[in-house]
Amino acid sequence: MVATTNGAGFLTHFQVENYINLSLFGVDLSVSNAVVWMWFAALTAFIFFMLAFRRPRLIPGRFQALAEMGHGFILDMVNKNVRPEGRRYFSVMFTLFFFILFSNLVGLIPGGFTPTSQIIITATLAITIFVMTVVIRILKHGFGFFRAFVPHGLPVMILPLMVPIEMLSYIARPVSLAVRLFANMTAGHTVLAVIAILGSAIPWVVSILPLGLSVVLLGVEVFIAFIQAFIFTILACVYIDDALDEV
Repeated sequence: MVATTNGAGFLTHFQVENYINLSLFGVDLSVSNAVVWMWFAALTAFIFFMLAFRRPRLIPGRFQALAEMGHGFILDMVNKNVRPEGRRYFSVMFTLFFFILFSNLVGLIPGGFTPTSQIIITATLAITIFVMTVVIRILKHGFGFFRAFVPHGLPVMILPLMVPIEMLSYIARPVSLAVRLFANMTAGHTVLAVIAILGSAIPWVVSILPLGLSVVLLGVEVFIAFIQAFIFTILACVYIDDALDEV
């Protein structure tokens, strides 16, 4: 992550700026706009659920109904994609989904910043899930962890070729998770920014078309924000289930 202070055009939306420069034993702990907007996304999600369940009612209001739908949605996802012993990780999947969702959405606020448009952030989330599944697999199977890289029924002569391929595909999991989320959020916001700049550069009569298209794309971006949070979380569920599978 590189801090920048200048830029032009739509790329400024993706530039990281340090607000407070901090360093400890050579480790950069600076507070940047990416950090601030991650805090804001987490705080927004926390406040939403706190308000939704502050005074729970038998007949839920709007916030409570929406929060219960979100809870039921993630619970159903975990139940369908993770074996029963893995349901203890529901709280992790719940937190992961809504953190990513709100991190995606805060970038749609005028003047906002999308934390998930930074590859370092999506990579950190992906590596965290990857390490978590590796630890689960080792705790579950011990040294049997390595048998997962040896496909059953293959001739011994082919194993030197297949084992590295299996290991490479396993290691590629966090890469695909990180790049997918980063690329989709970056691409969507770039398109919105380009259309907005185009609308401001042409006569106001003609700019009605880009304005209308921006409104439509804004709705699409909200949908994409949800879909990307869903894909990231459901793949995390699949990886946890795979880690619990017998080898």
